[in-house]
Amino acid sequence: MNINDIKTPAYVCYLPKLINNLEILKSVGDESGAKVLCALKGFAFSLAMPYVDKYLWGATCSGLHEAKFAKEFIKNGEIHTYSPAFKDEDFDEIMQISNHIVFNSPNQISKFKQMALDKGIECGLRINPESSFSPKDIYNPCAKFSRLGTTKANLLKALKEDKSLLDGIGGLHFHALCEESSQSLKKVLDKFKADFGEFIHGVKWVNFGGGHHITKKGYDIKLLINLIKEFRDEFGVDVYLEPGEAVGWECGDLISSVLDIVENEKNIVILDTSAEAHMPDTVLMPYRPAVVGEKKSGKFEYRFGGNTCLAGDIVGLEEGDADYRFDKPLKVGDRIIFKDQIHYTIVKNTTFNGIKLPDLVLVDENADVIKKIEFGYEEYRRRN
Repeated sequence: MNINDIKTPAYVCYLPKLINNLEILKSVGDESGAKVLCALKGFAFSLAMPYVDKYLWGATCSGLHEAKFAKEFIKNGEIHTYSPAFKDEDFDEIMQISNHIVFNSPNQISKFKQMALDKGIECGLRINPESSFSPKDIYNPCAKFSRLGTTKANLLKALKEDKSLLDGIGGLHFHALCEESSQSLKKVLDKFKADFGEFIHGVKWVNFGGGHHITKKGYDIKLLINLIKEFRDEFGVDVYLEPGEAVGWECGDLISSVLDIVENEKNIVILDTSAEAHMPDTVLMPYRPAVVGEKKSGKFEYRFGGNTCLAGDIVGLEEGDADYRFDKPLKVGDRIIFKDQIHYTIVKNTTFNGIKLPDLVLVDENADVIKKIEFGYEEYRRRN
Protein backbone atom coordinates (compact mmCIF):
# COMPACT_ATOMS: atom_id res chain seq x y z
CA MET A 1 0.00 0.00 0.00
CA ASN A 2 1.15 3.53 -0.82
CA ILE A 3 0.55 6.62 1.28
CA ASN A 4 -1.98 7.79 -1.34
CA ASP A 5 -4.12 4.73 -0.65
CA ILE A 6 -4.46 5.02 3.12
CA LYS A 7 -7.72 5.86 4.82
CA THR A 8 -7.99 9.22 6.53
CA PRO A 9 -7.60 10.70 9.03
CA ALA A 10 -4.14 9.32 9.66
CA TYR A 11 -0.90 10.38 11.28
CA VAL A 12 1.90 9.45 8.91
CA CYS A 13 5.47 9.15 10.14
CA TYR A 14 8.19 9.30 7.48
CA LEU A 15 10.85 6.85 8.59
CA PRO A 16 13.84 8.53 6.86
CA LYS A 17 13.02 11.83 8.58
CA LEU A 18 12.59 10.11 11.94
CA ILE A 19 15.92 8.35 11.59
CA ASN A 20 17.59 11.63 10.68
CA ASN A 21 16.32 13.15 13.94
CA LEU A 22 17.45 10.13 15.92
CA GLU A 23 20.89 10.26 14.33
CA ILE A 24 21.26 13.92 15.31
CA LEU A 25 20.23 13.15 18.89
CA LYS A 26 22.56 10.16 19.06
CA SER A 27 25.44 12.26 17.77
CA VAL A 28 24.82 14.80 20.54
CA GLY A 29 25.08 11.99 23.06
CA ASP A 30 28.17 10.49 21.43
CA GLU A 31 30.04 13.80 21.22
CA SER A 32 29.05 15.23 24.60
CA GLY A 33 28.86 12.08 26.70
CA ALA A 34 25.22 12.82 27.57
CA LYS A 35 22.62 10.07 27.71
CA VAL A 36 19.67 11.03 25.52
CA LEU A 37 16.22 9.68 26.38
CA CYS A 38 12.93 9.96 24.49
CA ALA A 39 10.26 11.78 26.51
CA LEU A 40 7.11 9.76 25.88
CA LYS A 41 4.88 12.65 26.95
CA GLY A 42 5.74 14.32 23.65
CA PHE A 43 6.39 11.39 21.33
CA ALA A 44 4.93 7.94 21.92
CA PHE A 45 4.39 6.70 18.38
CA SER A 46 4.44 2.95 18.87
CA LEU A 47 5.50 2.11 15.30
CA ALA A 48 8.58 4.29 15.77
CA MET A 49 9.66 2.90 19.12
CA PRO A 50 11.92 0.13 17.77
CA TYR A 51 13.99 2.85 16.08
CA VAL A 52 14.02 5.00 19.21
CA ASP A 53 15.26 1.94 21.10
CA LYS A 54 18.04 1.46 18.56
CA TYR A 55 19.38 5.03 18.60
CA LEU A 56 18.66 6.51 22.04
CA TRP A 57 19.58 5.66 25.62
CA GLY A 58 16.03 4.84 26.65
CA ALA A 59 12.77 6.57 27.54
CA THR A 60 11.47 8.86 30.23
CA CYS A 61 7.94 8.40 31.53
CA SER A 62 5.39 10.45 33.45
CA GLY A 63 3.67 7.66 35.34
CA LEU A 64 2.69 4.02 35.31
CA HIS A 65 1.09 3.76 31.90
CA GLU A 66 3.94 5.47 30.08
CA ALA A 67 6.34 3.24 32.00
CA LYS A 68 4.44 0.14 30.88
CA PHE A 69 4.57 1.45 27.31
CA ALA A 70 8.32 1.92 27.63
CA LYS A 71 8.75 -1.58 29.02
CA GLU A 72 6.95 -2.98 25.99
CA PHE A 73 9.07 -1.15 23.43
CA ILE A 74 12.40 -0.23 25.05
CA LYS A 75 14.42 -3.43 25.09
CA ASN A 76 17.99 -2.10 25.26
CA GLY A 77 17.86 1.13 27.26
CA GLU A 78 16.95 2.66 30.57
CA ILE A 79 13.46 3.56 31.73
CA HIS A 80 13.14 6.69 33.88
CA THR A 81 9.88 7.59 35.62
CA TYR A 82 8.88 10.91 37.13
CA SER A 83 5.46 12.01 38.35
CA PRO A 84 4.28 15.11 40.19
CA ALA A 85 2.99 12.63 42.77
CA PHE A 86 3.07 8.82 42.77
CA LYS A 87 -0.02 6.84 43.75
CA ASP A 88 0.41 4.07 46.30
CA GLU A 89 -1.41 1.59 44.09
CA ASP A 90 0.96 2.26 41.16
CA PHE A 91 4.31 2.43 42.89
CA ASP A 92 5.12 -1.27 43.21
CA GLU A 93 4.68 -1.80 39.49
CA ILE A 94 6.60 1.37 38.67
CA MET A 95 9.52 0.04 40.72
CA GLN A 96 9.43 -3.25 38.79
CA ILE A 97 9.79 -1.35 35.51
CA SER A 98 12.00 1.66 36.21
CA ASN A 99 15.77 2.06 36.35
CA HIS A 100 15.46 5.63 37.65
CA ILE A 101 12.66 7.19 39.68
CA VAL A 102 12.56 10.96 40.17
CA PHE A 103 10.53 12.45 43.01
CA ASN A 104 8.86 15.84 42.82
CA SER A 105 9.01 16.91 46.46
CA PRO A 106 10.56 16.19 49.86
CA ASN A 107 7.24 14.62 50.88
CA GLN A 108 7.45 12.12 48.06
CA ILE A 109 11.08 11.32 48.92
CA SER A 110 10.14 10.64 52.53
CA LYS A 111 7.29 8.40 51.50
CA PHE A 112 8.81 6.33 48.68
CA LYS A 113 12.61 6.71 48.62
CA GLN A 114 13.57 3.81 50.84
CA MET A 115 11.33 1.35 49.00
CA ALA A 116 12.98 2.29 45.72
CA LEU A 117 16.51 2.17 47.13
CA ASP A 118 15.82 -1.28 48.55
CA LYS A 119 15.02 -2.40 44.99
CA GLY A 120 18.33 -1.01 43.71
CA ILE A 121 16.66 1.84 41.80
CA GLU A 122 18.46 5.11 41.13
CA CYS A 123 16.52 7.89 42.88
CA GLY A 124 16.47 11.58 42.06
CA LEU A 125 14.78 14.84 43.05
CA ARG A 126 13.24 17.26 40.59
CA ILE A 127 14.13 20.79 41.50
CA ASN A 128 12.66 24.08 40.27
CA PRO A 129 15.47 26.45 39.26
CA GLU A 130 12.92 29.29 39.08
CA SER A 131 14.30 30.23 35.68
CA SER A 132 12.57 29.19 32.51
CA PHE A 133 11.89 29.91 28.86
CA SER A 134 8.46 29.02 27.51
CA PRO A 135 6.04 30.62 25.05
CA LYS A 136 3.13 30.62 27.51
CA ASP A 137 2.66 29.93 31.21
CA ILE A 138 0.61 26.82 30.40
CA TYR A 139 3.89 25.29 29.14
CA ASN A 140 6.17 26.90 31.72
CA PRO A 141 7.21 24.39 34.41
CA CYS A 142 8.91 27.13 36.42
CA ALA A 143 6.14 29.71 36.29
CA LYS A 144 4.92 31.37 39.48
CA PHE A 145 3.02 28.93 41.71
CA SER A 146 4.34 25.94 39.72
CA ARG A 147 3.70 22.57 41.35
CA LEU A 148 6.55 20.98 39.39
CA GLY A 149 9.83 20.55 41.22
CA THR A 150 11.21 21.78 44.54
CA THR A 151 12.53 25.31 44.94
CA LYS A 152 15.76 25.96 46.78
CA ALA A 153 13.88 27.58 49.68
CA ASN A 154 11.64 24.53 50.10
CA LEU A 155 14.59 22.15 49.84
CA LEU A 156 16.53 24.00 52.53
CA LYS A 157 13.44 24.04 54.75
CA ALA A 158 12.97 20.29 54.30
CA LEU A 159 16.63 19.60 55.09
CA LYS A 160 16.31 21.51 58.37
CA GLU A 161 13.52 19.16 59.32
CA ASP A 162 15.27 16.02 58.06
CA LYS A 163 19.04 16.19 57.51
CA SER A 164 19.02 12.71 55.94
CA LEU A 165 16.45 13.65 53.29
CA LEU A 166 18.92 13.48 50.39
CA ASP A 167 20.73 10.36 51.61
CA GLY A 168 20.62 7.89 48.75
CA ILE A 169 19.45 10.49 46.24
CA GLY A 170 21.73 9.96 43.27
CA GLY A 171 20.67 12.75 40.98
CA LEU A 172 18.91 16.04 40.36
CA HIS A 173 16.45 16.76 37.60
CA PHE A 174 15.20 20.06 36.23
CA HIS A 175 12.92 20.89 33.32
CA ALA A 176 12.77 24.56 32.36
CA LEU A 177 12.50 24.78 28.56
CA CYS A 178 9.85 24.49 25.86
CA GLU A 179 10.90 24.57 22.20
CA GLU A 180 14.02 26.43 23.28
CA SER A 181 17.58 27.02 22.18
CA SER A 182 20.90 26.03 23.70
CA GLN A 183 21.41 29.72 24.55
CA SER A 184 18.33 29.47 26.79
CA LEU A 185 19.74 26.31 28.35
CA LYS A 186 22.95 28.18 29.20
CA LYS A 187 20.99 30.83 31.10
CA VAL A 188 19.09 28.19 33.05
CA LEU A 189 22.29 26.29 33.81
CA ASP A 190 23.93 29.43 35.17
CA LYS A 191 21.03 29.90 37.60
CA PHE A 192 20.92 26.20 38.44
CA LYS A 193 24.63 26.09 39.27
CA ALA A 194 24.48 29.28 41.31
CA ASP A 195 21.55 28.10 43.43
CA PHE A 196 22.12 24.34 43.64
CA GLY A 197 25.88 23.96 43.19
CA GLU A 198 26.41 22.55 46.69
CA PHE A 199 23.86 19.82 45.97
CA ILE A 200 25.18 19.03 42.47
CA HIS A 201 28.54 18.12 44.02
CA GLY A 202 26.79 15.44 46.06
CA VAL A 203 25.11 13.52 43.22
CA LYS A 204 26.13 11.18 40.40
CA TRP A 205 23.91 12.49 37.62
CA VAL A 206 21.88 15.51 36.54
CA ASN A 207 18.97 15.44 34.12
CA PHE A 208 18.61 18.62 32.03
CA GLY A 209 14.99 17.73 31.20
CA GLY A 210 13.31 18.36 27.86
CA GLY A 211 12.26 21.29 25.71
CA HIS A 212 15.56 21.30 23.78
CA HIS A 213 14.74 22.04 20.12
CA ILE A 214 17.82 20.10 19.01
CA THR A 215 16.57 18.88 15.62
CA LYS A 216 15.13 22.23 14.53
CA LYS A 217 17.04 23.99 11.78
CA GLY A 218 19.34 26.63 13.24
CA TYR A 219 19.68 25.07 16.69
CA ASP A 220 23.23 25.56 18.00
CA ILE A 221 24.21 21.94 18.58
CA LYS A 222 27.86 22.81 19.12
CA LEU A 223 26.97 25.06 22.06
CA LEU A 224 24.80 22.32 23.57
CA ILE A 225 27.64 19.81 23.34
CA ASN A 226 30.08 22.26 24.92
CA LEU A 227 27.65 23.07 27.75
CA ILE A 228 27.28 19.39 28.55
CA LYS A 229 31.01 18.74 28.43
CA GLU A 230 31.78 21.71 30.66
CA PHE A 231 29.12 20.69 33.16
CA ARG A 232 30.34 17.09 33.29
CA ASP A 233 33.93 18.24 33.77
CA GLU A 234 33.02 20.77 36.46
CA PHE A 235 30.89 18.45 38.57
CA GLY A 236 32.01 14.96 37.59
CA VAL A 237 28.45 13.77 36.89
CA ASP A 238 26.58 12.02 34.13
CA VAL A 239 24.15 14.19 32.18
CA TYR A 240 20.78 13.14 30.78
CA LEU A 241 18.66 14.92 28.19
CA GLU A 242 15.05 13.96 27.55
CA PRO A 243 13.71 15.56 24.35
CA GLY A 244 10.26 14.60 23.13
CA GLU A 245 9.32 17.06 20.42
CA ALA A 246 12.84 16.95 19.00
CA VAL A 247 12.42 13.23 18.30
CA GLY A 248 9.29 13.73 16.20
CA TRP A 249 10.10 17.19 14.85
CA GLU A 250 9.00 17.58 11.19
CA CYS A 251 8.93 13.82 10.60
CA GLY A 252 5.18 13.29 10.45
CA ASP A 253 1.95 14.82 9.14
CA LEU A 254 -1.76 14.54 9.77
CA ILE A 255 -3.55 13.62 6.54
CA SER A 256 -7.27 14.36 6.26
CA SER A 257 -9.93 14.46 3.55
CA VAL A 258 -12.44 17.09 2.44
CA LEU A 259 -15.95 15.84 3.25
CA ASP A 260 -17.89 18.92 2.20
CA ILE A 261 -17.55 22.61 1.38
CA VAL A 262 -20.23 24.95 2.69
CA GLU A 263 -20.70 28.69 2.18
CA ASN A 264 -21.44 31.28 4.84
CA GLU A 265 -19.75 34.46 3.65
CA LYS A 266 -16.64 32.28 3.37
CA ASN A 267 -15.93 28.89 1.83
CA ILE A 268 -15.73 26.52 4.78
CA VAL A 269 -14.20 23.07 4.34
CA ILE A 270 -15.42 20.28 6.60
CA LEU A 271 -12.66 17.74 7.17
CA ASP A 272 -12.68 14.22 8.62
CA THR A 273 -10.32 15.40 11.36
CA SER A 274 -10.52 17.90 14.23
CA ALA A 275 -8.31 20.67 15.59
CA GLU A 276 -9.85 20.18 19.04
CA ALA A 277 -9.45 16.40 19.18
CA HIS A 278 -6.48 15.68 16.91
CA MET A 279 -4.29 18.83 16.92
CA PRO A 280 -4.82 20.17 20.46
CA ASP A 281 -1.62 22.20 20.65
CA THR A 282 -2.75 24.29 17.68
CA VAL A 283 -5.56 25.44 19.97
CA LEU A 284 -3.58 25.65 23.23
CA MET A 285 -0.36 27.26 22.01
CA PRO A 286 -2.03 28.52 19.78
CA TYR A 287 -0.48 28.30 16.34
CA ARG A 288 -1.58 27.92 12.75
CA PRO A 289 -0.36 24.61 11.29
CA ALA A 290 1.12 24.72 7.82
CA VAL A 291 -0.68 22.87 5.03
CA VAL A 292 0.91 21.28 1.98
CA GLY A 293 0.10 23.30 -1.15
CA GLU A 294 -1.09 26.49 0.53
CA LYS A 295 -0.11 29.77 -1.15
CA LYS A 296 -0.25 33.13 0.58
CA SER A 297 -1.09 34.77 -2.73
CA GLY A 298 -3.61 32.13 -3.78
CA LYS A 299 -6.97 33.46 -4.97
CA PHE A 300 -9.03 30.54 -3.59
CA GLU A 301 -9.61 31.01 0.12
CA TYR A 302 -10.96 28.43 2.58
CA ARG A 303 -11.53 27.99 6.28
CA PHE A 304 -10.93 24.47 7.66
CA GLY A 305 -13.37 23.08 10.19
CA GLY A 306 -13.43 19.78 12.03
CA ASN A 307 -16.18 17.20 11.73
CA THR A 308 -17.47 17.78 15.27
CA CYS A 309 -20.34 19.85 16.62
CA LEU A 310 -18.01 22.25 18.47
CA ALA A 311 -18.48 25.67 16.86
CA GLY A 312 -14.89 26.62 17.58
CA ASP A 313 -13.39 23.51 16.00
CA ILE A 314 -11.68 25.64 13.36
CA VAL A 315 -8.05 25.21 12.41
CA GLY A 316 -6.02 28.32 13.21
CA LEU A 317 -8.95 30.22 14.70
CA GLU A 318 -7.23 31.08 17.98
CA GLU A 319 -4.31 32.71 16.19
CA GLY A 320 -6.58 35.07 14.29
CA ASP A 321 -5.86 33.85 10.75
CA ALA A 322 -7.96 30.79 10.12
CA ASP A 323 -8.05 31.06 6.32
CA TYR A 324 -5.91 29.07 3.91
CA ARG A 325 -5.30 30.08 0.30
CA PHE A 326 -4.61 27.96 -2.75
CA ASP A 327 -3.91 28.47 -6.44
CA LYS A 328 -6.60 25.96 -7.40
CA PRO A 329 -10.07 25.39 -5.94
CA LEU A 330 -10.57 22.54 -3.50
CA LYS A 331 -13.18 19.86 -4.05
CA VAL A 332 -14.79 17.07 -2.04
CA GLY A 333 -12.41 14.13 -1.75
CA ASP A 334 -9.23 16.22 -1.84
CA ARG A 335 -6.61 15.47 0.78
CA ILE A 336 -5.42 18.13 3.16
CA ILE A 337 -2.04 17.49 4.78
CA PHE A 338 -1.25 19.32 8.00
CA LYS A 339 2.51 19.42 8.35
CA ASP A 340 4.52 18.44 11.43
CA GLN A 341 1.63 16.97 13.41
CA ILE A 342 3.11 13.90 15.08
CA HIS A 343 4.56 15.23 18.36
CA TYR A 344 2.24 16.32 21.17
CA THR A 345 -0.78 15.21 19.10
CA ILE A 346 -1.15 11.43 19.32
CA VAL A 347 -0.43 11.60 23.04
CA LYS A 348 -3.22 14.18 23.55
CA ASN A 349 -5.92 12.77 21.25
CA THR A 350 -9.52 12.50 22.36
CA THR A 351 -12.60 10.86 20.90
CA PHE A 352 -14.72 13.95 21.59
CA ASN A 353 -18.10 13.80 19.86
CA GLY A 354 -17.33 10.22 18.87
CA ILE A 355 -14.88 11.34 16.20
CA LYS A 356 -12.56 8.57 15.05
CA LEU A 357 -8.97 8.59 16.23
CA PRO A 358 -6.58 8.99 13.31
CA ASP A 359 -4.82 5.79 12.23
CA LEU A 360 -1.06 5.51 12.73
CA VAL A 361 1.03 4.87 9.64
CA LEU A 362 4.77 4.40 9.13
CA VAL A 363 6.09 4.85 5.59
CA ASP A 364 9.49 4.42 3.93
CA GLU A 365 11.48 6.64 1.58
CA ASN A 366 9.21 5.65 -1.33
CA ALA A 367 6.05 6.56 0.63
CA ASP A 368 5.15 2.89 0.82
CA VAL A 369 3.44 1.79 4.01
CA ILE A 370 5.64 -0.28 6.32
CA LYS A 371 3.12 -0.71 9.13
CA LYS A 372 -0.15 0.79 10.27
CA ILE A 373 -2.53 0.71 13.22
CA GLU A 374 -6.22 1.33 12.63
CA PHE A 375 -8.74 2.68 15.14
CA GLY A 376 -12.52 2.57 15.26
CA TYR A 377 -15.55 2.47 17.53
CA GLU A 378 -13.91 0.43 20.30
CA GLU A 379 -11.61 3.30 21.31
CA TYR A 380 -14.65 5.54 21.79
CA ARG A 381 -16.65 2.84 23.56
CA ARG A 382 -13.90 1.98 26.06
CA ARG A 383 -13.58 5.61 27.09
CA ASN A 384 -17.27 6.24 27.72
